[in-house]
Amino acid sequence: MIETAKLFELENQHGSGAYGKRPTALVRGEGVYVFDEAGRRYLDATSGQGVAALGHCHPAVISAISEQAATLITCHESFYNDRRAKLYELLASLIPADLNRFFLCNSGAEANEGALKVAKLLSGRDGIVAAKRSFHGRTTGALSMTWTQKYRKPFQEWLPAVDYVAFNDIEAAKRAISESTAAVVVEAIQGEGGVHPADNAYLQALRDCCDQTGAMLIVDEIQTGIGRTGKWFGFEHAGIVPDIMTVGKAIAGGLPMGAVCWRAAHGPIDRASHGSTFGGNPLACAAAIAALTAIRDEGLVENARDNGLWFMSELRAQNLRGVRQARGRGLMIGLELRGRVTPILKALQERGVLALPAGLNTLRLLPPLIITRDQLAVIGDAIAAVLG
Repeated sequence: MIETAKLFELENQHGSGAYGKRPTALVRGEGVYVFDEAGRRYLDATSGQGVAALGHCHPAVISAISEQAATLITCHESFYNDRRAKLYELLASLIPADLNRFFLCNSGAEANEGALKVAKLLSGRDGIVAAKRSFHGRTTGALSMTWTQKYRKPFQEWLPAVDYVAFNDIEAAKRAISESTAAVVVEAIQGEGGVHPADNAYLQALRDCCDQTGAMLIVDEIQTGIGRTGKWFGFEHAGIVPDIMTVGKAIAGGLPMGAVCWRAAHGPIDRASHGSTFGGNPLACAAAIAALTAIRDEGLVENARDNGLWFMSELRAQNLRGVRQARGRGLMIGLELRGRVTPILKALQERGVLALPAGLNTLRLLPPLIITRDQLAVIGDAIAAVLG
């Protein structure tokens, strides 16, 4: 193993500089825990940015990857493949209604890029409506829908025009959505924007507006999908079905994968109108089949719902003086703080808990869906010790 100082030196010397790094090297994972190069254990309430819904190194995912790696790793979508077909079948069984046309890709940002193209192709329109405080990715199309100025401003002249409206503001949405709108893009919960859930009435109103104008409703489920909120997909809390949904992060148990899902009634897109060399490769598909099956069979969506409700109740009952508001759904929880979040993240890490920021003053918790109440209590105790 590379010694710590050399490891830091190599990454700093050759890395892009795009990432702010914590002075910790994580080298191993097991369940809800990760370990640094010195062997210290941390409870991972980040899930690797929401990816490790099954925790780290889940045996079903390891087995599927190992078996598939020894069978067939890559197969372009110009050929049929057994793992891809099986994944399509499984996804169709888990996703509500007729959201059963799929384009497989390699990340959430790629999925959002694809969703824009699908909306354009299916609607024949150009207009895009997105929400303030949104985050949809850093590639060009996804970045155009991302509200945060520090991400968007350096590339503004390259980006397509987007009409931004206040999140959860029904009247603002009604004014913005018209018969020239191709896509209305919204997160079920704004993650990067501070863990703000979309009101059920707001999502229902967006659905109605899109029905009236012919616009395509795109729900970004990159972070909220695959059980995170206590349902398979966040939009289910509102009882609606979007025209297009994007998923990523947790879908393949840790391997890179994203997917654009749209309603069968809209039909397929034109041949060669989109593509991906690695999208739908057998290795990622095998991992996704294993991950989704384990989440379903182990009752982890219900675990996220029940443990999330319990944990949110515990956090609110503590009435911590450093917390303005606790919000979220399932095991996607944000604590809006009275001060900056960075010192709190450092203090939690010193106590063996890894957490995420969501903006400058919100502490974001995305623990693996396999987490127990005893393990959640450890996180709660650490937060109480730091903020209480």
